[in-house]
Amino acid sequence: MSTLAKVLRPRFARGSAGTVVPARLGSQLYDVALVLAGSALIALSAQVAVPLPFSPVPVTGQSFAVLLLGATLGRTRGVAAVLAYLAEGAVGLPVFAGGVAGPAVLLGPTGGYLLGFLPAAWICGALAERGWDRHFLGTLAAMAAGDLAIFAVGVPWLARFVGPENAIAFGVTPFVAGNAAKIVLAAGMLPAAWALVRRSRGR
Repeated sequence: MSTLAKVLRPRFARGSAGTVVPARLGSQLYDVALVLAGSALIALSAQVAVPLPFSPVPVTGQSFAVLLLGATLGRTRGVAAVLAYLAEGAVGLPVFAGGVAGPAVLLGPTGGYLLGFLPAAWICGALAERGWDRHFLGTLAAMAAGDLAIFAVGVPWLARFVGPENAIAFGVTPFVAGNAAKIVLAAGMLPAAWALVRRSRGR
């Protein structure tokens, strides 16, 4: 078994996030395909973007995709999908919100939120691998923890551009209701995401 396949394979064979790609059936090619498909999902969700006139941070669908991927693929594949997405945007592919690209986006006001997708995917995936995703409330809690990680990285970064006194008003308050709705939607769609991944594995 190659080193890459070992790294990408989930730690636990049991639990929803692990059973969608069990170790005995996973292949390196399948792992890479899942990661690239995950990065594409984040890129598509980024194009669902609503600019806010008072904030440099738009409302997007990215966190929905990141949390759903973490719960579906597990922490390692979920983080790999986010890394692939960030790398694609950094090298110039128009995958960030509004179809923009380049390293300047990662260094700009929204860069902290983009980097926050990494711990979000890891936390959500790790909790799913430990069985939190076996019940709807547990899934909500896992995704809420992942969402908090995005803010934990994004808000201090944003404060460098808008000032600490404006960071909460510009970077948290406008997104609380929308993120709550995205968490509920992602949790509700998780069984369908498992089914899709299992079906693709059987092809």
